[in-house]
Amino acid sequence: MPLSRSLSMTSLSGLLPAWEEDELPVEDLLLFEVAWEVTNKVGGIYTVIQTKAKITVDEWGENYYMMGPYFENNFKTQVEGCEPPNPAIRKIFNMESSNCKVHFGRWLIEGSPYVILFDIGSAAWNLDRWKGDLWETCNIGLPYHDREANDSLILGSLIAWFFKEVSCCSAYKPNVIGHFHEWQAGPGLILSRSRKIPMATVFTTHATLLGRYLCAGNADFYNNLDKFNIDKEAGERQIYHRYCLERAAVHCAHVFTTVSQITAVEANHMLHRKADVVTPNGLNVKKFSAMHEFQNLHSTSKARIQEFVRGHFYGHLDFNLEKTLFFFIAGRYEFSNKGADIFLESLSRLNYLLRVHRSDVTVVVFFIMPAQTNNFNVESLKGQAVRKQLWDTAHTVKEKFGKKLYDALLKGQIPDMNSILDRDDFTIMKRAIYATQRHSLPPVTTHNMLDDSKDPILSNVRRIGLFNSRNDRIKIIFHPEFLSSTSPLLPMDYEDFVRGCNLGVFPSYYEPWGYTPGECTVMGIPSVTTNLSGFGCFMEEHVSDPAAYGIYIVDRRFRSAEESCNQLTQFMFSFCQQSRRQRIIQRNRTERLSDLLDWRYLGRFYIHARHLALSRAFADKFKMDPMAPPKTEGFRYPRPYSVPPSPSASLHSTPHHSDVEDSDDEPYDEDEEAERDRSYSRCGEITHFHCRYLLCFHVAEDNPK
Repeated sequence: MPLSRSLSMTSLSGLLPAWEEDELPVEDLLLFEVAWEVTNKVGGIYTVIQTKAKITVDEWGENYYMMGPYFENNFKTQVEGCEPPNPAIRKIFNMESSNCKVHFGRWLIEGSPYVILFDIGSAAWNLDRWKGDLWETCNIGLPYHDREANDSLILGSLIAWFFKEVSCCSAYKPNVIGHFHEWQAGPGLILSRSRKIPMATVFTTHATLLGRYLCAGNADFYNNLDKFNIDKEAGERQIYHRYCLERAAVHCAHVFTTVSQITAVEANHMLHRKADVVTPNGLNVKKFSAMHEFQNLHSTSKARIQEFVRGHFYGHLDFNLEKTLFFFIAGRYEFSNKGADIFLESLSRLNYLLRVHRSDVTVVVFFIMPAQTNNFNVESLKGQAVRKQLWDTAHTVKEKFGKKLYDALLKGQIPDMNSILDRDDFTIMKRAIYATQRHSLPPVTTHNMLDDSKDPILSNVRRIGLFNSRNDRIKIIFHPEFLSSTSPLLPMDYEDFVRGCNLGVFPSYYEPWGYTPGECTVMGIPSVTTNLSGFGCFMEEHVSDPAAYGIYIVDRRFRSAEESCNQLTQFMFSFCQQSRRQRIIQRNRTERLSDLLDWRYLGRFYIHARHLALSRAFADKFKMDPMAPPKTEGFRYPRPYSVPPSPSASLHSTPHHSDVEDSDDEPYDEDEEAERDRSYSRCGEITHFHCRYLLCFHVAEDNPK
């Protein structure tokens, strides 16, 4: 059957190391990826499997299938129905005799992967019997009222039945790899292994169940990882059965993976198994043909944000928009987990520093977190209406002024500027100015909150006293709704909004990966993250000096909350001191890291996990040294060539601290700097190899045997 083998690392940056992995005989294998969020958007796993589909299809072709639950609306809008191309699957696909319905088609996303969707409702009559099977198999009981757990068991039972049929196919017996994501897919893995179905299994946890619950309850999680009574904590939160499903799936899998190193540490304590492979989350990165193109997009989107700010702060627009920076935080409204608490406290201190140093920089901070509201507030809508009215007035006067000026020039005259505008024009302009008068401060929130007095963000804004007054250098706008281009208030999609901002701030306490700073990076926008997020750990591991590339990593693991808050404040204050040229250079550097987050690079971690699973499940057919580390380890992105070296004990350098860049007359060529970095990287690899050779030589001398 036709296979497309176009997976290549050669199109990536010359800085990334070449990588050759022993190719699998894909023609004799079937890969099934199981997740509750296949065609079903619930959370971040949907983004992972959707964006990863393209490189997986490129490698596996028609031997790759995704499996998940069937929802009628999702199927109608996202899937194109078709017949299975594989004869073995086509032969067993008619499951009507089992009184359950299964749907097959192509998911209409990039890569167009095949999907197998099981109708849970049509098989729900088997639930009690399957609960009994689960209890007899592994002594896990599911309460009747937990619908999500019951649905997961139905889906898992159908998937295990399907794998059994595939393995029993007499005409075509391929080796099967099953990759399961999160606890909802766990029952399928548990039942498949308990029934001794010959297949290789991989289980990926994107965040442990108990870890998410504990952090949501404001527990001092990372300092007490080894002290929690796991069974007691899960029981008190009434998720003990879910925890058992998750832990059983982890221990049944041939290969266990997590999405980040920090989640691997968490899983080791919560689930009592070390991760075999860390599989970071990636994105499909679309590179621009010219370096300046994404800078132009930044300018365009920034201008649209400036228009919104003009309306929101009408009557109080006494700050220079050309010297105004836009910061933002976005994501689920988890006040402590997402770091909104430490962010607000740092903004209060940043406001003090900017005022003490008499800085002419103003920072407008956006909080994009969905909360319960009943509609836009009148003051916010009025601001945009006033801005529109002023624009129309200025346009009308400009048209009249331009026509009179044109007529005078045609006659060879220089018009009298005192007479070119008549009394009516001055009246219109004065009325427009009077309309901008405002007796109240610009609103902090753009919507009417349902529970204003108890809202965490607004309560802390009241505590720190940042009410958008004229003297404040920090202005806050809380937009409790996801962005949309159809919004009457801020008509921008999230991607365009991010491109227009200067800095994304995500000081998360619990963030197994963190797509928001990753999205900033691929768009060339600097960001703040922490060493408790998967993204921050990944950058610390693979980038020699993240701050030089616009990735500021706050230490929230080994410092107190007060120290972390001061560090975040210093990061933001240093960023505010940068010149416009320095920010442009930093955006160029940030965008250059996008290759590091591309699935064409990160997909190799998943490839390694599948190889390892096959070697453990079918040791006679697939060989792999179990002690050999992945060929992806050991690479670090070098420091930018233009940043002078500094002692390792010093603070992270940023473009502001570079003496070379303080001169605005110094020529700067991004392509030339990138080529120097590539040369620097190659020299570093040669040195690394030489050091390893010498080390092996000395070890051999010390141990003649």
